[in-house]
Amino acid sequence: MLNFLKSDSMDKRVTELYDDYRSGRTDRRSFIRKLALITGSMASAMILIPVLAENGNKADPEFQDNQGIVTEFIKYPAETGEMKAFLARPAIGKKFPAVIVIHENRGLVPHIRDVTSRMAKEGFLSLAPDALSPLGGTPEDVSNVGDMFSKLDNEQTIKNFVAAVKFLKTHPLSTGRVGCTGFCWGGGMTNQVAVNSPDLDAAVPYYGRQPSPEDVEKIKAPILAHYAGLDERINAGIPAFEEALKKYHKEYQIFMYDGAQHAFNNDTNPERYNEKAAKLAWSRTIAFFSEKLK
Repeated sequence: MLNFLKSDSMDKRVTELYDDYRSGRTDRRSFIRKLALITGSMASAMILIPVLAENGNKADPEFQDNQGIVTEFIKYPAETGEMKAFLARPAIGKKFPAVIVIHENRGLVPHIRDVTSRMAKEGFLSLAPDALSPLGGTPEDVSNVGDMFSKLDNEQTIKNFVAAVKFLKTHPLSTGRVGCTGFCWGGGMTNQVAVNSPDLDAAVPYYGRQPSPEDVEKIKAPILAHYAGLDERINAGIPAFEEALKKYHKEYQIFMYDGAQHAFNNDTNPERYNEKAAKLAWSRTIAFFSEKLK
């Protein structure tokens, strides 16, 4: 690696530390501090970082330019304490409109980090919070992650995401305009953020559970909602939702993607992914955020 890594034990410590940072178990500040202690100086640590990124073939660390963006794992203050999150932003520029990306009921998996990176490539400061932070964060093995979601307190979880709006409103790289999008479980949570955060400037739920009709009055942000034509369970709530949106004179758009299944945007799920619907929905999402946030 580098000549100041003088032993196998040091090499192992560096590798383990980098793996913790890459997976989100260690935040950026702690990663740099600990790396400097291991290597002997801050200068040595900063020299080593791009080498680690290249050897790991990962684009997660902030120090590596990933096709015009930089990314990192961070923490922000919320209802239940510090929330882990993945942050992505354009590499060039001083301030950007912000978008919260809320994951499905699998947690903050690589697919959602990829979606967050795509959002950054569109010119947004993008934040993907890990809803499972109060339980230690999304595990590497998500086969039993449903048990973790069942242990979350719904009201606290909503407040944790609402806290992300506040965090991005005042972030030094943010223009102060904040939108929110989410998928499946995250789509429903996006609707709840819209209900509970009067500071939200735009919301784009993908095939998400609708809020109670009586809660729609609280929504301040314009809504653009995507639904899958074959998603009967979620679609059953659309009529009451739309009726309430009209009743309370809310700005909204609803798009139905005929022939698409629930989770049609997830390109890591070949059984459900619908390329045509996903690309159309994404183009509409970016156009909407560009109009409302930029």
